[in-house]
Amino acid sequence: MNTIAQAATPLRQIAELPHPPMWPILGNAGQINKTTVHQDVERWARSLGKIFRMRFLKRDILVIADHALLAEVMRNRPDGWQRNPQSRLVSREMGLPPGVFSAEGDAWRTQRRIVMASFAPGHIRQYFPQMTKVTARLQSRWQKAADAATVLPLQPELMRYTVDTIAGLALGEDINTLEAGDEVIQQHLDKVLPAVFRRVLSSLPYWRWFKTRADRELDHSVVVINREIARFVAQARQQLAADASLREKPRNLLQAMLVAADAPGESQSPGSFDDTAVAGNVLTMLLAGEDTTANTVAWLIYLLHRRPESLQRLTAEILQTLGSAAGNPQAFTPELMDSMPYLDACINEAMRLKPVAPFISLQALHDTQIADVQVPKGTVLWGVLRHDSVSEPYFQRPDAFEPERWIADESSGAHSSAKRVAMPFGAGPRVCPGRYLALLEMKMSMSMLLSSFTIASVDTPDGGEAREGMYFTMSPQGLTMRLARRSP
Repeated sequence: MNTIAQAATPLRQIAELPHPPMWPILGNAGQINKTTVHQDVERWARSLGKIFRMRFLKRDILVIADHALLAEVMRNRPDGWQRNPQSRLVSREMGLPPGVFSAEGDAWRTQRRIVMASFAPGHIRQYFPQMTKVTARLQSRWQKAADAATVLPLQPELMRYTVDTIAGLALGEDINTLEAGDEVIQQHLDKVLPAVFRRVLSSLPYWRWFKTRADRELDHSVVVINREIARFVAQARQQLAADASLREKPRNLLQAMLVAADAPGESQSPGSFDDTAVAGNVLTMLLAGEDTTANTVAWLIYLLHRRPESLQRLTAEILQTLGSAAGNPQAFTPELMDSMPYLDACINEAMRLKPVAPFISLQALHDTQIADVQVPKGTVLWGVLRHDSVSEPYFQRPDAFEPERWIADESSGAHSSAKRVAMPFGAGPRVCPGRYLALLEMKMSMSMLLSSFTIASVDTPDGGEAREGMYFTMSPQGLTMRLARRSP
């Protein structure tokens, strides 16, 4: 039996754990709102403690809100724990090709190795000119909005930027939603993750018996997405066939994956990597690369605008570091982006307070133990990732946006301790493979914004605090922004 933090006292059974009040039959399923489920469970953790249970229909779910226990769980993947198979089943039912996000076991090991090689910092730096091109387009779009005093819907604007960036890097495809009026692929991609999330949490799989208009539109979007991805893969194979040098120096991540998939013996290895796996990972990159980075940057802009002293300090650092490159994204370099410690601190603080993945759902592959709790094989675990990261004693003034905490005196250990508690990219073997790319996109977009514009306003629909909505990733609801050009 695997153990995590084994205790000498007799083990508790999950049925003996504290729990929120339950309704007959439904348990706690009727007490949560799908778009605020993360906040509902976080609220229960504050009142019930770091280990409790909740029930959806007849199934008990173990809830863990302790960062050290969750880090140990995540280190025991993929052999001890797997992602909750419900999301994989729903995705397969929708007709989506599986990628590294949903793969398990040998298939995950093979896909992870190849995807990690594609996302290596060296590869990303090779594609950097494409990133500066997309960032310059966003700047041009926002300059027009500033001149016209246009109110920008913040999250959709940033999603145009991130989908253009990931499409260029991953596919070598310049889809250019920033300058196009009809962002076709983005419109279809936007439907997928919210639909997966809704169906995973649904108590009744109604779509198996009848389809609503939204379900029919989703089916159409999946067909379009799969067709486009097949076209991308076929196009990349034609490019590799026409130019043998691309096998030595692929120009995009898709070509790099196909080269790795074609390596001798790869198709015969356990969990072989074929064109279906390539397609699945193209989809994974498009979906993950669009939502997560855009939401984090939106949250960061909102938090900075609410703390003017941080905004002023960050703007000064960016202008000083960029020098003659200020306001000129095509003069940005990876070295410049990596030489701004306060920008790093602001990003880390935004991800601590507003992680786009505030929880994780896993399933035990073996009988195991967490703290003093017996965990049978098949148990579903709900990991509350945003509990300790917004709690004392781990962080002073835990609800405050204070980037300075991330550049505290290294001798105090505060910086390394904060990184252990806040885990926005996960932990263990399945830590996010695209984290370097995501951070680079965040740095580039913020460097462009603050070196080119002043932020006139960042507003919410009701004038109050920004509301969180859970749609597979956690996003701010309805933020808008007005910009003015920065004076020379």
